[in-house]
Amino acid sequence: MKVIVIGCTHAGTAAVKNILKLHPQAEVTVYERNDNISFLSCGIALYVMGVVKDPKGLFYSSPEELASLGATTKMKHEVLSVDTKGKKVFVKDLVTGDTFEDTFDKLVIATGSWPIIPRIPGIESANVLLSKNYNHSNEIIAQAAAAKKITVVGAGYIGVELAEAFAVQGKEVVLIDAEDRIMPKYLDKEFTDVAEKAFRDHGITLALGEKVSEFVTTHGLVHQVVTNRGAYDADMVILCIGFRPNTKLFEGQVAMTPQGAILVDEYMRTSCEDVFACGDSAAVKYNPLNETRYIPLATNAVRMGTLVGRNLVKPTTKALGTQGTSGIQIYEYGIASTGLTEIVAKEQGIDVATVMIKDHNRPEFMPEYDEVMLKVVFDKKSRRLLGGQILSKLDVTQHMNTLSVAIQNKMTIEDLAFVDFFFQPNFNKPWNLLNLAGLAGLDIK
Repeated sequence: MKVIVIGCTHAGTAAVKNILKLHPQAEVTVYERNDNISFLSCGIALYVMGVVKDPKGLFYSSPEELASLGATTKMKHEVLSVDTKGKKVFVKDLVTGDTFEDTFDKLVIATGSWPIIPRIPGIESANVLLSKNYNHSNEIIAQAAAAKKITVVGAGYIGVELAEAFAVQGKEVVLIDAEDRIMPKYLDKEFTDVAEKAFRDHGITLALGEKVSEFVTTHGLVHQVVTNRGAYDADMVILCIGFRPNTKLFEGQVAMTPQGAILVDEYMRTSCEDVFACGDSAAVKYNPLNETRYIPLATNAVRMGTLVGRNLVKPTTKALGTQGTSGIQIYEYGIASTGLTEIVAKEQGIDVATVMIKDHNRPEFMPEYDEVMLKVVFDKKSRRLLGGQILSKLDVTQHMNTLSVAIQNKMTIEDLAFVDFFFQPNFNKPWNLLNLAGLAGLDIK
């Protein structure tokens, strides 16, 4: 069995490892246009901040490891075109310039995503940088060394992490976003208010509700970022607006969403026989809404890649879907969320109720305890749990992993009230925080 894997970051690496584990006789060839694989892009801000000293730690595999497992890894090779019906690919060696054709029995699409780059005057300047891969991280660090004023465009997870990283280094930081709050898809206002205050308290300028209209340049370099409401001097700009699936190669050959994410079934199979897709190139089932969505997360990617390996020859293991569970550290606060926020749920036309809990993580008779803010969102009619958020100076983010399981298993607010959690004063109270949220929701009709 001849298998070609296109792309080798999270999903591609997981796919290769599991294919070779389960099918050691398979002839697996990987085509990767970069000079590295398996880079943990979620660690870029930590690398920029200096928390991660050795960037080698941000790679969890290598061409050598995959070769030891039996794969042929072709680095700096770009797939120029794909014929899914004819089962062949046309490839260019980016080092030599040579082109050649290869064939497959099974194809795994793991081409990932690429940052959204809007058409804004000056955006192609040398000091307007992206934040996606290892080469980007090195360029960011190199330019940031001499930069005093840095503007980050986009206040999603990557943008807010980079804003903090630069501020910790003593830079003057402006964080711009067209939305009126940071991370609005993941957190409701009660939580973003806390995070935004932390940014302002640490000297970061938040330009929210502002849309960039121009990057003013001199000699090919941006020196000012202009929005619909103001202008900000900048020595360097980082674009963190979002990501699109990198799937142009497969247009017209496999079914996709209107946004270009490849549609897969519960076994990671595309609409074309013997062609699989995983990671940021593919759409996933979003359980809170029971619909297909594009949610580019590393966690989704490694699960999907693993499932490709298990289902390559015959359907064996079904995907469970996702709640889009995620977490972030913003200064002293650990914040996590899962499923729908209240605002997003209402935008979807769902009649929801919410419970907000502010309590301590441990009994007050203990020498130390910390305040925790927890919010749970549920459907008023069905009582099903839909989402939640948590914030504390203590790391209690794992509660959102627990709530994610509850949402995935279609539990109700009543179930949450009485589900079994342990009690031990060193760790919690007799009623777990999630129990408390469930109990508070019992009387909400």
